[in-house]
Amino acid sequence: MKKLKNIYIILFSLMTVLYGCQENEHKFGEIVSPTDIVITAEIVGADASNPFGDGSGTVNFTATSTNASSYVYYFSGAAEASPSGILTKRFSKVGVNTYTVVVKANGTGGVSSTKTMDVEVFSSFSDVEAENFLSGANVGDSKKWYWQADVDVHVGLGPVTDDYGNGEFAYEAWWNGIKAWDSEKSCMYDNEFVFTRTANGLTFEQTVGPAFVPGTYAGYLGVNGDQCHDETVATTMFGVKTIAFGPSTSKAGTVGSYNNAPYRGTEFEISDGGFMGWYVGASTYDIISITNNEMIVRIIENSASGSGAAWYHKFTSTKPIEGAGGNSGYTFNTLAWEDDFNTDGAPDATKWTYDLGTGSNGWGNGELQSYTDATENAKVEGGSLFITAKADGNGGYTSARLKSQGLYNFTYGRVEVKAKLPASQGTWPAIWMLGSNNPVVGWPQSGEIDIMEQTGSDKNTTLGTCHWYDVPSSSGASYGLTTAISNASSEFHLYTVEWTDASVKIFLDDVMFYELTNSATLPFNADFFLILNVAMGGTLGGTVDPAFTEDKMEIDYVKVYQ
Repeated sequence: MKKLKNIYIILFSLMTVLYGCQENEHKFGEIVSPTDIVITAEIVGADASNPFGDGSGTVNFTATSTNASSYVYYFSGAAEASPSGILTKRFSKVGVNTYTVVVKANGTGGVSSTKTMDVEVFSSFSDVEAENFLSGANVGDSKKWYWQADVDVHVGLGPVTDDYGNGEFAYEAWWNGIKAWDSEKSCMYDNEFVFTRTANGLTFEQTVGPAFVPGTYAGYLGVNGDQCHDETVATTMFGVKTIAFGPSTSKAGTVGSYNNAPYRGTEFEISDGGFMGWYVGASTYDIISITNNEMIVRIIENSASGSGAAWYHKFTSTKPIEGAGGNSGYTFNTLAWEDDFNTDGAPDATKWTYDLGTGSNGWGNGELQSYTDATENAKVEGGSLFITAKADGNGGYTSARLKSQGLYNFTYGRVEVKAKLPASQGTWPAIWMLGSNNPVVGWPQSGEIDIMEQTGSDKNTTLGTCHWYDVPSSSGASYGLTTAISNASSEFHLYTVEWTDASVKIFLDDVMFYELTNSATLPFNADFFLILNVAMGGTLGGTVDPAFTEDKMEIDYVKVYQ
């Protein structure tokens, strides 16, 4: 009887389940694939005389289909969503080029259909200099940009077009009070933005979040404003995207000025909703100004928010470090001499000369290279000086050693050099100074200040050292210290010395790690000149990698303040 009771219970349970299923039965719609996809492409400015457009490279696409609910366009594999099927795309490769466009029409139940078309477009606009500043000049070059958080007004706000006679539409007329290292914005200061040059143009990727959402746009999104959000809110933050360049079209970009200088006249658009850290539903940036290490841009907030806001942003290619001394902590702040390396070719002969050959006993250090003045060893390109050490194919090496001797000599001041260092084992890069009386009194009597050296075996450390002749002991003397560094070869760092009659202080990225007390008995009270070089092997270079072919030190600028 117990067994029969269990059977009744099971049957009752099954009836209950079946009854429950009938009560909650749902109907699903049909799974229907879109059909009859039609793509039209209106090439802006196309006519009988200009069949491929007006040179802007702009095409207005429209996709339609039976049973489609949304659309996605694919350009060279990069997706750009278009729920309505209407999309404007700017193609920036100069000349007449054919592009294959794939449109995916999404139906119900997760099914889709695709159609492909080719479009031939003419683009005459180019800003090669801006492209090179953003990413580097060669295919495969890549460059990181960061918020310029260590300067005031690295973010600002102004109107899009309103003007009351003072050009408010082109600068931070509404809000320009933000200071360096603003606490509210601190959540975004670790952002990293990577521009990479490929054979098909530039790509962009934000590799470190989060995104900052200002209050002007937060209400439109329905989230809390003036704070950072992750990719669940800023859904287009991550992923590799493409960059399209074109002439500025905004009022500010065409007729405005910033700090009494006109805008550059170039804008770039990040595909697929990409943006640089500040999420306002827009992806087109007017370049106000750009150099190898600083970029100022303007972006108009999505008009759907109703704010009428234009945002101003400042970025740098050297990651700022909070708590660093900065210019305000230095004694010398008046620029006296500089080389920004903005003219391609050989280094400026009015500022630099060369040491040549192998010197005596490998320049006194057992170095293995022979110094030359050939462009393959020293050249200016894309806004940087490149000093390249190369294997000569016969078991030896060539490199370059530039110096300002006889062209620029000075006593006391602050020297800043922004550089990337070689990564190869056995390379010995150096940024240093030598007493101008060296040809007369010799070394170490002339004195030597090593702003930066790096050994051939440890690329995570740099050295700062002073050398002199110690009269009481009748011998050479030196005092040196080391400091840790990361990404020395892939990222620019700032190497600085501030030299006064009281001390010699050496800094890495504005953080002091070395100090020597100066005195009348030391040689650091007379003229010195600058030296930049990459040595191979020797006392600090050590053993050279047997597979070495070439490596380089890239220098963005050299500045002297007094």
